Formats: sequence, C-alpha cells, structure tokens
Amino acid sequence: MNTSVLDEPASVVSPIMEMTAQLVSAYVAKNPVPMSEFPGLIESVYAKLNALNQPSSAEPATSSEKAKPAVPIKKSITPDYLISLEDGKQYKTLKLHLAKLGLSPDQYRAKWSLPADYPMVATSYAENRSMLAKRIGLGRRPKPEAEPAPVQKSSRKAKA
Repeated sequence: MNTSVLDEPASVVSPIMEMTAQLVSAYVAKNPVPMSEFPGLIESVYAKLNALNQPSSAEPATSSEKAKPAVPIKKSITPDYLISLEDGKQYKTLKLHLAKLGLSPDQYRAKWSLPADYPMVATSYAENRSMLAKRIGLGRRPKPEAEPAPVQKSSRKAKA
C-alpha cells in the first residue's frame, strides 16, 4: 500500500502528516531547498514515516532462538582484556560498555548464560589498579596513637 501525502483529504490531518510537517520545516529552516525539490522532499519524508508506522513484515525472533555471541565464551576472557560477547571488541572493563548498551552486568550474564563469577574487569587491569591503590595507601587503617604507659607504683614502703 503506497500512500501519498497528497492522497489524503485536506480536512484530515494525521499524526504522520504533522510529523512530516515538523521534520520538513525543521530541515528547510537550516538547509537551502530549491522550490522544485520541495514537494519531493515532503513526499519522501511522508513515505518514510508511513513505512515506519506500518507493522514489520519480518517475523520477530522467537524467544527460543538464542543470540549467538560474537566470540566463543571461553575465548572472551584473556589476562589483558575481555572481549564483549555483544560486539566482539576488546575492553579492559565491561561495565561502561554494557551501560552504553543498556545492560547491567547481571543482565549481561543472564543473556549469555554466564556464571555469577564471570569477570567484568580484565585480570591485569585489576592487578595494576590494586597495586596502585596499595602504593598510595588506600585501604589502610590509620595507626592508633600509642597511649602513654601507665606509671608503676613502687611496692616499697616509705620510711617514716
């Protein structure tokens, strides 16, 4: 069904027509468009919005289908970096990467059926951070100040 913005009656303003008008006016405000191309611009924006509004003909993936990781799970952990199962890229820490994808570490582990102790930080990176923290004194408790030793009383009796 190929509909055109010009096919709809002028008295009916659909939400798609409103969005088309907003998008075209915003585009034209910042970009020079010749008058001869203006109707084509409106038609193409309307057609795209209308296509996005139509239900997809592709079947949605069933829940029984499991996503395939970008790399084998066993090869995703190395001493120097972790390889994301989402995109196959190397990271020293996965937490920020997962946040950008809208996943928490627990959701990531559940999605890929990973154990609860699956690392989110590369081993060498964690060791370097730990060594640096120890070197600058993080994690140490302040030494308690030494209390003065109590004065011992002599057991001698004073002579009178």
